[in-house]
Amino acid sequence: MTSKKRTIAQRTRVAVIGGGAAGYFGAIACAEQHNSVEVTVFEGTRQPLYKVGISGGGRCNVTHHCFEPEALAEGYPRGSRELLGAFKHFQPRDTVAWFVRRGVKLKTEEDGRMFPVTDLSATIIDCLQKSAAKAGVAVRTGARVVAVRRVDDAASSQLELELKGGERMRFDQVLLATGSSPQGYKFAEILGHKIVPCVPSLFTFSIKDPRLTQLSGLSFPAVRLALLTEGKKPPEQIGPVLITHWGLSGPAVLKLSAFGARQLYASRYQADLLVNWISDHDIDSVLAEFHAHREQHPRRAVVTGCLLPLPRRFWERIVSLAGVDKNVTWSHCTRAAMKQIATELTGGRYRIVGKGEFKEEFVTCGGVDLREVDFGTMESRICAGLFFAGEILNIDGITGGYNFQSAWTTGWLAGRSMGTASVRKSCDSSVQ
Repeated sequence: MTSKKRTIAQRTRVAVIGGGAAGYFGAIACAEQHNSVEVTVFEGTRQPLYKVGISGGGRCNVTHHCFEPEALAEGYPRGSRELLGAFKHFQPRDTVAWFVRRGVKLKTEEDGRMFPVTDLSATIIDCLQKSAAKAGVAVRTGARVVAVRRVDDAASSQLELELKGGERMRFDQVLLATGSSPQGYKFAEILGHKIVPCVPSLFTFSIKDPRLTQLSGLSFPAVRLALLTEGKKPPEQIGPVLITHWGLSGPAVLKLSAFGARQLYASRYQADLLVNWISDHDIDSVLAEFHAHREQHPRRAVVTGCLLPLPRRFWERIVSLAGVDKNVTWSHCTRAAMKQIATELTGGRYRIVGKGEFKEEFVTCGGVDLREVDFGTMESRICAGLFFAGEILNIDGITGGYNFQSAWTTGWLAGRSMGTASVRKSCDSSVQ
């Protein structure tokens, strides 16, 4: 390194606004890449990494076991194209290696989710905090930033932070990693960025239907869900579904809510849902099995003779709603009744009447317009020295570790890029 470059690095001060996963990861990456850069994290609360602590039921779903960037990018309803290139620089394999080098081993569960072997989110929090301290990152908690301003003079161009209480500081570069905080969006907007309106993503469906009443707790391993929309190919998902006292939950529901987030918001969470409870069957294959079963077991009662992989109580409910008495045998079950049962099982239509909650991992879609960010560096195309990472961007993933992975990836890219003299010396009025 030349003495000139060393001088530039020594003068460089970097601020990270937001002490969450993306903020910590970006700060660590910057400090480790440029050991002479002064990096400070500003967290408005007294508890940094709070969301890491509560994620995954307190276990922290660190990432997803998918090491092919193309396949991984498919898990992002918004941001998949931009992340595809980013994942070629830092993806789940790199995340696993990053934590392993710091003494934290991860394990993979059957559904691809990856957790620390301790099953404790505190393991991840401890690792991030120790790594930040070792790298020389200063962390200020209870330091609420209330304004970020551009300051240009003849000698330099910097960003000024104002804290609650009036303290002001100038930095060469600033990383906004404020999650879905309205304040973070306000900072970005004031500095020239467009904010895509935010709406909830990853939520359950409120459904009031007699077919589901008093069946709370029943689970189905592979259900096909299709959100019916006018004039568009309906978004679909296949996966586990759980009946709850308010409607439907489970991985398939959460994934569908992410891909249908904006249309559900636009419809005020009123929509029709097509449900195939046994996704590897259609109505014809189910009817064929019914007819074959009737030939083989004509005297068996329909209500007790479920031949499909369904919970017994659910089968009894569907049979009863088809008007089949509990004493009716397969030999006396009419074709009309069998068709009605098969239709309900493979194409039941349910009305979504509201949005439930997914408290562990509340995620929004929306944020800083991705066209205004250079995904090679995560630097703003509008304002030199301004960087972004994490959920402040219009990026969101499905459940299963995808949202943390986008935080690690964008934080790492931003951190590695910060700490050097910016190539743009002032704010521009339009995207270059």
